[in-house]
Amino acid sequence: MNRTHLLKKLLPGFIPLFVFIAADEIWGTKIGLFVAISVGVLELLYIGFKEKRFDKFILFDTLLLVVLGAVSILLDNDIFFKLKPGLIELILVAVLAISAFSKVNIIGLMGQRYLKDVSFNNVQMTQMRKSMKYLFFIFAGHTILVFYATFFMSKGAWAFISGGLFYILFGAYFLFELYRQRKKQKELAGEEWVPLVDEKGKVIGQAPRSEVHNGSKLLHPVVHLHVINRNKAILLQKRPITKDIQPGRWDTAVGGHISAGETLEQALKKEAFEEIGLENFSAKLHKAYKWESDVEMEFIYMFITFDYKNYRVHSDEVEEARFWTRKQIENSLGEGVFTPNFESEFLLLRRMKLL
Repeated sequence: MNRTHLLKKLLPGFIPLFVFIAADEIWGTKIGLFVAISVGVLELLYIGFKEKRFDKFILFDTLLLVVLGAVSILLDNDIFFKLKPGLIELILVAVLAISAFSKVNIIGLMGQRYLKDVSFNNVQMTQMRKSMKYLFFIFAGHTILVFYATFFMSKGAWAFISGGLFYILFGAYFLFELYRQRKKQKELAGEEWVPLVDEKGKVIGQAPRSEVHNGSKLLHPVVHLHVINRNKAILLQKRPITKDIQPGRWDTAVGGHISAGETLEQALKKEAFEEIGLENFSAKLHKAYKWESDVEMEFIYMFITFDYKNYRVHSDEVEEARFWTRKQIENSLGEGVFTPNFESEFLLLRRMKLL
């Protein structure tokens, strides 16, 4: 879910307060109180009818308006009323602090509750927490200024700081986020995008290739192809020493990402040709499973082919390729010769009696 979308979900709760600030300036405290409470009640009815939910934040803001307004009128002292914006915002600051700096993301939970069809991946959660940290410092400073204006500044200055300045700060932050997102999109415009999937392999989104390899653990699909000859020896490729992940180790003959919009068959044919020059082969899908390493999490479609005669190394993606017997592999397991993922699949192939 978009971060500004979530903030828009929370802002209606502040509308009764802002209405009161404006109405109080025009008609006075009593009429301003009546108008603001009426707006709060109408908001509750509108959201209840249109969105089929009860907004507790609007109710809390309206009730607090009633209580502090009543105290202010009874005591004939507007200091209580002037404290209200600071008290409301103090609650927001506390929610932001808990959400941004602890393991309990209250705002994220609220978003998932209000928007039930939305889920957050790890990158989105990290970005959300980063945004909430910015907002925490902005609104904490604004809250302090509201309290200062309550006791030491004129009523006009207090009204501007409590109402208009809040919108200005939010607008400035919104523009900052918009600029930052567009800048990031330009940086990623030329990068390959890959699908994101759930644990059943269903596509739920997409992300730049760099983001699935940066420790985010975004689950993305890949294809593996094991090439086995008539003697049940298996073809392995040696990864170049320049690779960021598992450099210099022996790995599955073919392994690569599925690009956004690409089918399994298209990805398999593309990767087989790019890595070992294999064309015009038949392959069978034997297993689909989730694999997690230190830097990434993959949903692997494991294919097997017995068409082995026409392979060739023809790109810098592969340093070397050759067949290994089962005994040769078993003698080198756990010694850093192979990638951990291949060792896991080798044991799987052995249990399936394919080697």
